Amino acid sequence: MIAMRHRVIAMTVLLAAVTYLDRIAIGVVAPQITKDLGLTKIEMGYVFSAFTVAYGVFEIPTAAWADRIGCRNVVTRIVIWWSAFTMATAAAWSYLSLLVIRFLFGVGEAGAWPCVGRVFSRWIPAGERGRAQGIFFMGAFLAGAFTPKLVGLLSAAMPWRWVFLVFGLIGLVWSLSWWLWFRDEPRDKAGTSPEEVALIERERGRLVEGHGDWKAVFKIPIVWPICICHFANTWGTYFVITWLPTYLIEIRGMTKAEMEVFAGLPMMCAAAAALTGGLLTDFLCRKFGLAWGRAGLAATAYGICMVSMFFVARVPDPKIAAGLIAVCYGSSMLTIGAAFSLCIDFGKENSAVMTATMNTAGQVGGTLSPIVLAWLVTKYGDWSLPLYVMAGLYGVAVLSWAYIGRQVRDTMLDGKH
Repeated sequence: MIAMRHRVIAMTVLLAAVTYLDRIAIGVVAPQITKDLGLTKIEMGYVFSAFTVAYGVFEIPTAAWADRIGCRNVVTRIVIWWSAFTMATAAAWSYLSLLVIRFLFGVGEAGAWPCVGRVFSRWIPAGERGRAQGIFFMGAFLAGAFTPKLVGLLSAAMPWRWVFLVFGLIGLVWSLSWWLWFRDEPRDKAGTSPEEVALIERERGRLVEGHGDWKAVFKIPIVWPICICHFANTWGTYFVITWLPTYLIEIRGMTKAEMEVFAGLPMMCAAAAALTGGLLTDFLCRKFGLAWGRAGLAATAYGICMVSMFFVARVPDPKIAAGLIAVCYGSSMLTIGAAFSLCIDFGKENSAVMTATMNTAGQVGGTLSPIVLAWLVTKYGDWSLPLYVMAGLYGVAVLSWAYIGRQVRDTMLDGKH
């Protein structure tokens, strides 16, 4: 019989998949949108970033709300809202209307992934959190990997506007299922065995109800360096989900069919890396403690990212360049289980707010990434410059994780679990 906590993980995996369907679709159909609405590259860059601005601004307040009242109702509201504005994207008639719709889409989706952090803090024993995070992100990235091809098939059969209607309906179905099925506490969920409830409550750590204190989170010593790391991570992510299809076609000369494959390849690598990283961080924590299990793993992975992205800008072969982008992105997602698990390890009763704080910093990177790329390419006519910027940011992430490792070693958290 499948344990109830594993079914909870499965539901969050579906949530992750839906988020990436809705986020990536706009990047794939961006050429049609820019043509239909008469947008420039810089205007489309602002459309991409409108989502991340709203997502970042509303991330911490939504997570604090979830920490106070639980995730059953908050996540239901989140998914209904963002699904409605995914569908509303189909009604955009101008640059301004699209900008406003995508901003409101970001308002709705804010807090979704931090809420998953809170769900895991309630439902997943400490020693299984890296694996749970890895499975969760694997679901997101698998959806991201197949979205370009799926959108390509759908847009060949229907106008691009209808694609957003289909994806919005999927989200509405998930939100209804979540509200009917999920409960915030294992002991309140029918069908959870007494043995599983006892296991979870014994090993998940001390929990305090009614929190969501963002001020307390900012007193945690690792909060700023982990925010810097996630800034770099999400900067790279938004290159992949916004401008990568354009880069592969316009700069690397790929056909549309080739682009659909190679634009999905980074997400395939990320899916495997997210699961591997989640399993590996739990294993290393048991063997060597949190400093090596979380920070050592992440610093090594970002070193691979830095080197890979540097060579993307220098290799002439388009398929090798696309492969290096996939290696870079996959390596960055080796860190994701460690980062999100460390937010639970340190955040404890404020785990959603801790996760949201890190994720908000990421959204700042995600906001700037499409705009800075568009500005650099427009001003200098050189796509290598934004690639070197990404390589530099990954280098800063290496140093930040090294600092986090030292901080972890200096705390009582550096026990094996």
